[in-house]
Amino acid sequence: MTTRRRTRRTRIRTVAAVTSALLGWTAVPAAAAAPAPECVTRTGPYQWDLERHLRLPADGRQSPADCVAIRAFQQRTGVRPADGYAGLATYRTMLVVQARPDPNAAGKCPVRTYQVTCVDLDRQLMWVQEDERVIYAPVPVRTGRDGQETRTGWHTVYWKNRDHHSDLYDNAPMPFAQFFNDGQAFHGVLDDLFRGGSHGCVNLRYADAERLWNIMHEDDAVYVWGVKPGTGRSVRPSSERG
Repeated sequence: MTTRRRTRRTRIRTVAAVTSALLGWTAVPAAAAAPAPECVTRTGPYQWDLERHLRLPADGRQSPADCVAIRAFQQRTGVRPADGYAGLATYRTMLVVQARPDPNAAGKCPVRTYQVTCVDLDRQLMWVQEDERVIYAPVPVRTGRDGQETRTGWHTVYWKNRDHHSDLYDNAPMPFAQFFNDGQAFHGVLDDLFRGGSHGCVNLRYADAERLWNIMHEDDAVYVWGVKPGTGRSVRPSSERG
């Protein structure tokens, strides 16, 4: 192979990698020979939401056509199992997909000339913006459980530790930890992001936490608002930043 061809292929791979990072979504490769799972016939808790999103007749009841459409959505976005059931993981993935074109359409994250990391507790997702430009596309997160809610308001990243382990919770790994308020941090997890809640930290999928590590720095601004579904309150800001 000539040097020119090697250079061209390297450039193509680089462009593809950058494009994937900007989209903010890590595709899950499907097994080449794995058969598609059978369609689930029962109605899921988020049936109506998925029907509306996929422009299906919205009656809140599972049908064969619903299952085929939901399963196709799951296959496109990497939800496993891709069985057509309108469960929590599929619903949360739908929220991220809906947010992609303009995550701050409601204007709840303040627009500033500097970089702001936005955490939406209501939708359980986050992104990073500078002015009105999104520089880290929305991804799903898991925030603080009832009684240990992630604190709302303005915060500042004050410490980063790539290979951190918790001093409070059985030395639990907190990869790509970026602390922003009295022990609460962004960090990666390897368990199911769509179940339960954290002890106050903002949990991300491992790959998303690694990408966030590379664009956030100490003294960066963080803004948190809303209430995590299933929790009873919003913990008020401890400080304000203009």
